[in-house]
Amino acid sequence: MAKTKTEKPLILITNDDGITAPGIKALVQAALPFGKVVVVAPDKPQSGMGHAITIGHHLRLTKVDYMEGVEAYACSGTPVDCVKLAVDKVLHRKPTICLSGINHGANHSINVIYSGTMSAALEASIESIPSIGFSLLDLSIEADFTAAAHFAGIIIQKVLADKNLDKHLCLNVNIPKVETKLIKGIKVCKQAYAKYEEKYVERKDPYGKKYYWLTGEFINFDKSKDTDVWALKNNYVSIVPVLFDLTNHIIKEKLMKKWNA
Repeated sequence: MAKTKTEKPLILITNDDGITAPGIKALVQAALPFGKVVVVAPDKPQSGMGHAITIGHHLRLTKVDYMEGVEAYACSGTPVDCVKLAVDKVLHRKPTICLSGINHGANHSINVIYSGTMSAALEASIESIPSIGFSLLDLSIEADFTAAAHFAGIIIQKVLADKNLDKHLCLNVNIPKVETKLIKGIKVCKQAYAKYEEKYVERKDPYGKKYYWLTGEFINFDKSKDTDVWALKNNYVSIVPVLFDLTNHIIKEKLMKKWNA
């Protein structure tokens, strides 16, 4: 249903850290001045789930008391399940925007591939709902979200004020782990070519059976100054516009010339 002049923007909020995480509560507070907020978020942590959906098992939605003026539901599924269920069963009109986060930990560079936070935002984009994923470079459950919420409010306002908003807009926003006054501003940039050099540590449980624990070192191979990793290292909020179209258009053109009959 089209939004009438008298309707407030409808803001769907989700995350991958779970509905009780401090980050999502900070994002709700940042979004409340801009419209009607509905929360549909996982009932437990779902970090690293990527774009997983639940198939072959039932899903449950449980309405929960959250905060004044906010309708909220805990979902037994993944972040992407939350967006799908919200659109189909909870909301009575298409949301104006979908917000995901604020994630505990970075989702810059290669992390966007694995992130449940960003997959929820991308799912909204697939559904023609402009979306923003927010992440703070602090994994601690006691992280201070003051700066992240401040810049989330600024970015939400900018997006909602855009009269020519692309319906497939999806922004990956990361906020450095510093006080608000130390953040120099916002940088729209590209995703850095950076990844984890990973290894699995082998250990034994009390019964003598082997198990493996994933560890790794983050390495940035991209030294240019227009990347999210550079921006965050230099105390800027990074914004990377992302797509769900994974086509490599450069290689596509080369292969078309060589292989197409």
